[in-house]
Parts: sequence; C-alpha cells; structure tokens
Amino acid sequence: MKLQIKIPKDDSRSVAQITEHYLLEKRLAATLRDSQKEQRKALYSELYDELFQKIPHHPQTARKVDAEATWAEVNRKMNLVKPYLKSETVFLEIGPGDCQFSFAVAQSVQKVFAVDVSQEITKQTTPPANFELIISDGCSIPIPDQSVSVIYSNQLMEHLHPDDSLAQLKEIYRVLQPGGHYICVTPNRLAGPHDVSKYFDPIATGFHLKEYTHQELYALFLRVGFSKVFTYMGGKGVYYRFSHQLTMLCEFLLEGLPFQVRHRVANFLPIRAVLGVILVAQK
Repeated sequence: MKLQIKIPKDDSRSVAQITEHYLLEKRLAATLRDSQKEQRKALYSELYDELFQKIPHHPQTARKVDAEATWAEVNRKMNLVKPYLKSETVFLEIGPGDCQFSFAVAQSVQKVFAVDVSQEITKQTTPPANFELIISDGCSIPIPDQSVSVIYSNQLMEHLHPDDSLAQLKEIYRVLQPGGHYICVTPNRLAGPHDVSKYFDPIATGFHLKEYTHQELYALFLRVGFSKVFTYMGGKGVYYRFSHQLTMLCEFLLEGLPFQVRHRVANFLPIRAVLGVILVAQK
C-alpha cells in the first residue's frame, strides 16, 4: 500500500507498522460509523480496547513510556488550562488517554474526574488520591448535574460518532456549574485528516469519525446553550485570544481549494496556528 504523505520525524514506526495500524483502525472505525446508537454504548470501549491490545506500537502507548515527551505534552496543555484552575476547582477531563495531564492537574485542584471509553492505556498507573477514572459508553458523562467547574478535552470531539457529538455536549453542559468553562481542543478538518489515515486518504477514515472546522464547532456550542464562546490560537504551549470572525474567514478561503493545495497551505505554520480549533465555552 502506497503512502500518500511522508512519515514525520516524530513517528519512529516503520511503514509496515503504520500500515498495520491503519488497516485495523479503518476496519474498527467502519464498524463504529455503521452502528446504531444503542450498539455504540458498548462498541466505543470494545473497539478502542481491541485497537490498543493489537497495536502495541500505537503512538499513545509509545508516548506513555517516554517520560520526556509525556511531560512536554503535559506542560503544553497546562499553559492553556492553568488560568481557569483554582484550589477549589472540580476538574473533569474527557478522553484523558494515559491520564498524566489529569494527574498533574490534581496537584493543584480539589478533585479530578477523568471519563474515557477504555482503561487499556491507564493500566499499571498509580493515580493521586483526589483522582477518579470513570469508564463511559462514549456519550454519557455519569457525574451529577452542575458538579464540575472546569471541563477539558483534547483530541476528543473528532472521535465521537457524528450522531453522538451533540448528545455529549449536552452532557458537558449539564454537569458544568453555572459560569464554568469547557476548554475544547480538536484538529481542524481543513488541515487534515489527522488520524492514522492521513498517510493514505484525503479524508479521515480511522477513529476520527468526524473532524470539525472552527465554524462548525462554534455553532454547535452556541446551539447547546453556552452563553459565551472564546477563540484561541497558538500551539506548543503559547496561546492567545483571537477573533473567531478572522478564523472563519480563513476557513472560508481554504474550503474551496483542491486537497493538495489546501493541505499544504493549512499546515503552513502561521496558518496552522490560526486554524487549530481551540475554544473555551462558558456556561
């Protein structure tokens, strides 16, 4: 199978390993895409567990044993989230992966919940006393109403079935306290795809079931009922409040370009910093 995009330097896997990952994830994702809502209550956990069990070289698993890379990633995330944290904060991370970021946040807040569909990556970890991992069906958040003050997700929205994204956002809104914030980071569809299918396909066919533009997600947040939605730009731990109108104009100009041209322009560093979907919604 021929790669469409060169393997970046930060991915040390062979072409054979990437191809193995791609073929399995694409098959599992197709099962999830074609499923009914009731089926997905079990499928999210089953299919992600299967992926991590069968692909030991998955980047998330590899990063777990790379302490330097793990803490660099934790610090980048912390620079975005820290302004919203206080000693009395009850924090929720959705899709925490190896949970290292949640563990770091737990050092400075009252309580941390982490909600995920799989505990494969978090096996053999020792969590802080004020941390609780909850395994979910991929859509619901089994936490009482208005019980958390800050919610964070990074690389989560794109993993949800399109029919489940609104339902989960309603759950996020439900468990968030009045005045609380939801900090959402997700890759922009116009610069993608961003899952393993990026090496082979022009659109995401792996576990990124739907990648969003800034405009699409911004509108979805307002639809759920958030009173304010703020846009940020940046990366590598440096973030600035930015105009959502300018971001949407950039998306509008890119939307009609041929794939190869759009992909090249959208991944040019200054444009990529603007396009990255970083939204902070306030209840």
